[in-house]
Parts: sequence; structure tokens; C-alpha cells
Amino acid sequence: MIRAMIAEDEPIARERMRRLRSQENGVEVIGECRDGEEAVTLVRQLKPDLLFLDVEMPGMDGFGVLKALGTDAHPVVIFTTAYNQYAVKAFDIHAVDYLLKPFDQMRFRRAIERARAQMANGKHEFAPRRTAMNEGEATRAVDRRVSRSGGRVVFLRTSEIDWIEAAGNYVRIHCHEQTHLVRETMGSMEAKVDAKRFLRIHRSIIVNVERIRELEPCGNGEYIVHLRGGKGLSLSRGYRGRLDAVLGIDANGTQH
Repeated sequence: MIRAMIAEDEPIARERMRRLRSQENGVEVIGECRDGEEAVTLVRQLKPDLLFLDVEMPGMDGFGVLKALGTDAHPVVIFTTAYNQYAVKAFDIHAVDYLLKPFDQMRFRRAIERARAQMANGKHEFAPRRTAMNEGEATRAVDRRVSRSGGRVVFLRTSEIDWIEAAGNYVRIHCHEQTHLVRETMGSMEAKVDAKRFLRIHRSIIVNVERIRELEPCGNGEYIVHLRGGKGLSLSRGYRGRLDAVLGIDANGTQH
């Protein structure tokens, strides 16, 4: 049985959450609260397994709740909000899901399933993210990215990404046969992806190292990076040292 808590300032929204929950087996609501300060108090008292956390609440918002909890024991978090602009930040701190209001029973069920899977795997990864929030540090190595287009919000695991390219004030994220557009700079994207998995090989290109099949020299110290799917990308001379370091290649071209 999952012991869940609802933090939501709107009574109608809380009632709807209870209705949706009633259609799901193995989930019990053990507490409700109307603002951020009350949420912090109840989480510490009740120690729920799962917290449905509204982003915008009086006094202290959902992110403030997580910051206030500090390094204390932390439930799995599913954010709920009517605004999609918080999605990137929510996944940067490893929320298990982000429910964009209004959501239906099926979407609610998928969120519950994700929470259950995370609990079963014992993957409670909130502590390092909370530390970064408390100290105001940049968040790195996010597990998920968010693409927003035409009112749709698409959640991407970084393991699905082949490469990323600059597109003005946006970046294009290439995932196999699909491309997603995200309003973000290459610099901020580079700071957020896992530096051991993703590497900038050009001022406008970041590549998933695990997708690299072959390096083809093309003169003047530059290379073509061939991905497993067949795509060829330019590796600028100034970025070669970074790739060699990641691949374990020394100055003589020998891999270790």
C-alpha cells in the first residue's frame, strides 16, 4: 500500500485528486494540506511514501517545500500544476512525474505506476538535488529533459538522446527518428547533461558518446563523428581533446 499525501491549495483540485485516487488500488491518502508550510509539517509528521505536490501555493511554493525539507527523509514527488514552465525544474530535482492540469484518470494512473516502480527499485535520488537547491548551485546530470511544443509537454530520458544541436535561442534534441525543440541555450544544456555521457564536439553540437560508432579524419585536425544510426557530425579541432579524454585516447592515438 502506497501512503500518499496531497499538497494542494484549491479545494476542488483536492477533491478531484481524491476521486482519481479512489479508482486506483494500493494507494491510500493519509493527509492533505493547503499551503507549503503545512506541507512541510505534515511530511515530517506522517512520512508519506508519495507526495502529490502543487507548484504554486500560498506562502511557500512546491520547490520551497522541498528546499525546506532539506536532507530529511523525502517521499517520492509527483508535481501537479496548471503551468508547464516549471517542468524542466521539476525533473532537474528528480520528480518522478509532472501532472499538467487538467489530467485524466489514465494520466494519473501512469504517474502512480512510475512512482510505484521507483519505490520498488529503491531509487530515491532527491538528497543531492536538494543540496544543490539549498546552496544555489547549478543542477547537473539530469535524468530527464522536457520539450514543449504547441501546448504539448514531452518527457525525454537522456539515454534516449542521440545528439543535440543549437537552433538560435532553442536547441533541437534528436532522439532516433524524432526531433524535439526546447527553448534553452547550448551553454545551459551542456551544464545540465551528464558530462560523462554527453560531450560538446562543436560550438553548436553536443553528442551522446555512447552513440558514437566511428571517427573519420578529414584533415586539419578535424573529424567526422559517425553515430550508430548513420548520422555524421562535425568534430571541431578545438573540441578534440575533450573527446580523447572521454574515450581514453592519449596523444599518440592509443586508447587505454
